[in-house]
Amino acid sequence: MLVIFLTTTGAVLDNAFLESARSSFRERMLGQVYQLLTAALVDESGQLIMPLPTHLPYPQLALLDSGLYAVVSGNGNEQLLWRSPSLLNRKTPPLFKLQVGEKHWADIQMEDGKDYYLLGFGFQRTLKTGIYAFNFYLMTELAPLQKQIYLYRRRLWRGLASAAILLLATQIWVLRWGLSPLRKVGQELSAIEAGERNQIDGRYPREVKQLADNINTLLTQERARQTRYRNALADLAHSLKTPLAVLLGAVDQPEALPGTVNEQTTRMMHIVERQLQRAGAANSAATAPPILVQRVVDRITASLCKVYRNKNISLGNHIAADLRFRCDEADLIEILGNLLDNAFKWCNRRVEISGHQAGHRLTISIHDDGPGISAKDIEHILLRGGRADESTPGHGIGLSVAADIVEAYQGQLRIEASELGGAAIIIEFWV
Repeated sequence: MLVIFLTTTGAVLDNAFLESARSSFRERMLGQVYQLLTAALVDESGQLIMPLPTHLPYPQLALLDSGLYAVVSGNGNEQLLWRSPSLLNRKTPPLFKLQVGEKHWADIQMEDGKDYYLLGFGFQRTLKTGIYAFNFYLMTELAPLQKQIYLYRRRLWRGLASAAILLLATQIWVLRWGLSPLRKVGQELSAIEAGERNQIDGRYPREVKQLADNINTLLTQERARQTRYRNALADLAHSLKTPLAVLLGAVDQPEALPGTVNEQTTRMMHIVERQLQRAGAANSAATAPPILVQRVVDRITASLCKVYRNKNISLGNHIAADLRFRCDEADLIEILGNLLDNAFKWCNRRVEISGHQAGHRLTISIHDDGPGISAKDIEHILLRGGRADESTPGHGIGLSVAADIVEAYQGQLRIEASELGGAAIIIEFWV
């Protein structure tokens, strides 16, 4: 593109200069013809009288082979009336017919092989004795014009070539400087592949920072996924110990074996399904479609209101209608289902749910008016199997499951005191 642009620019400037130089050359020749006309006289008989060589308007007309030549002929009969002294050793240039008042330029080549410019001008003089017409011709060498054009073209193309080299050097530098962040990202990715670092840590411009942040997010999610799979395998192995032990013990009781096998295999299938579901949490968060949070909450609370209908719970749903979160819908149901089930279970009469997004922070909070959770029990109940009240039915894994999934989405789950008097579960995600 640079070559095309500079070539086009050079051609346009060259053509503009050529036209300007030729136009200026013509105007100068026309002015010389006018001065020659002023110096010429016509007597009463119609005879043309030209001044002596020393009185010609241009000294070159009186010098041999000076490069400026003049000829006068009769208009109509082309009879040669006068030749300038500078044409003494040369042939008369080929003349052309002219109308009175007509100006005509022509490029010609003489016997010496040089190029000339010939100007013809039709002129008439009105006297008492009649009207007399003449043709004045002025011929000049094109060598000065050609030299001027040559010098201009040499300077023009040299300048454009210098500009091209400078622009190319500048472009190469700008491209190397502009692409250096991408090269740095490539180097950091190579270091990550080699195990020398865990993520991209360099400082990058705004256009590249988003790429680096997304790569870091994918790396974090991948590590979290691997950790979840390892934990899921460990949990799966631990959870299957009891059903397997029961099955082994049932061998000694043949009459109860079919029922025991059916019960324990069903239990084992549920355990496997649950562990697989948890292991895959947030696995495709980056490409998952955005989910309407309010719609998920409405589905969960509709079911919970039926389960806990005897408590006559007053439910307040203040989640923004357009609030969306990019995640797997099953993960969102798992999070909100566990948290809302706890809120309905422990509340007295009232549960409030709210959700909004401010900038890149999405917040969902669940408040109840139950007994609340003391500060010393918060860390304990977030552990697997941790419970604050052992007398209430449950397994103590709901909060830990929700916290694990929230963490998988690079979110945060907090437990605080609610304004309603009970517990407030607050979830924050960066979106």
